[in-house]
Amino acid sequence: MGKATFGAGCFWGVEEAFRQVKGVTETRVGYLGGALKNPTYRDVCTGRTGHAEVVEVEYDPSKVSYEELLMVFWSVHNPTTLNRQGPDVGTQYRSAVFFHNAEQEAAAKVSKAKLQSSGRFNRPIVTEITPASEFYEAEDYHQRYLEKRGQKSCGL
Repeated sequence: MGKATFGAGCFWGVEEAFRQVKGVTETRVGYLGGALKNPTYRDVCTGRTGHAEVVEVEYDPSKVSYEELLMVFWSVHNPTTLNRQGPDVGTQYRSAVFFHNAEQEAAAKVSKAKLQSSGRFNRPIVTEITPASEFYEAEDYHQRYLEKRGQKSCGL
């Protein structure tokens, strides 16, 4: 199994998008990239922990590639808005790829460069590509949040 971690704004809709991908075996939402150990949602919402809201994706590489997961990532948010997605503002909503190995780092950088040169966006892509640090699972009520409510998206 492979593991990928992405930050693309509020994690509810991002998780739901990845759950629809054939070959994704599990998703968890949580916090990553900051300094505070064992942060809570309330902590992260202050914007002072350095953590991003992220989705950790477990996948079967024989059914879906990391490059395909990157395509989903790019399609579910606007990577040109710094620390913002829709109405959500703050560093916790930043666009980020947290890589788990050198192959993921290289693939993410190539993918970002291709997207930037594609002309799809008029502004620079601000997505950070950084090593994954310790993942802190979000509170249970955040896991599969939209699925529990019979929703497919956040309605943004």
